Amino acid sequence: MKIEKGQIGYLNALKRKYLLRALVEFAIVAAVFLLGYVQTKTKQNLFTIVAVVGCLPAAKMLVEFITVSPHNGIEQEKFHEIEEKAPLVMRLYDILFTSEQKAMPVDALVISGHVVCGYASSPRTDEEALAKHIKSVLKDNQYDKMTVKIFHNYTMFLARAEGMNNIAAVERPEDDRNEQNIKKILFNISM
Repeated sequence: MKIEKGQIGYLNALKRKYLLRALVEFAIVAAVFLLGYVQTKTKQNLFTIVAVVGCLPAAKMLVEFITVSPHNGIEQEKFHEIEEKAPLVMRLYDILFTSEQKAMPVDALVISGHVVCGYASSPRTDEEALAKHIKSVLKDNQYDKMTVKIFHNYTMFLARAEGMNNIAAVERPEDDRNEQNIKKILFNISM
């Protein structure tokens, strides 16, 4: 089963994918170089040029792996607790947001109506900067009156998520197109 963006375990799957692709691509580069060397008995051949050019996509995959590798996903206990306490709101997990300055991991996000709330256990995530970045991107996509809050404190996040779930129980919209569109926008600014 393929793990999609927003599901638990996505960051670990992304790490495996990027590492495997980088290793395969570097192996192909090495094989092309060795093939040229074995055939011509010199490094000065067309195969060497092809191998050097082949290093570009391999290096790109390695950079992607290095970017993702220090970040971990949400813990299983917290995942189950969020699933239990907020079943009526959209829940997303293991998201790595990227901005011009840096990559910021978010363990969990809940979306309901005009509110986006997130939990980031990593000290690398700047709560204020990430909330401002998300709000700016949403505003650029005609979602002007959005409330975005990122928490480092799990208890405060869970309380907010549970409150959003209670509101959703009373004001349940007919369709969730609004949340789906917000989800797509958030996925566009994440790895």
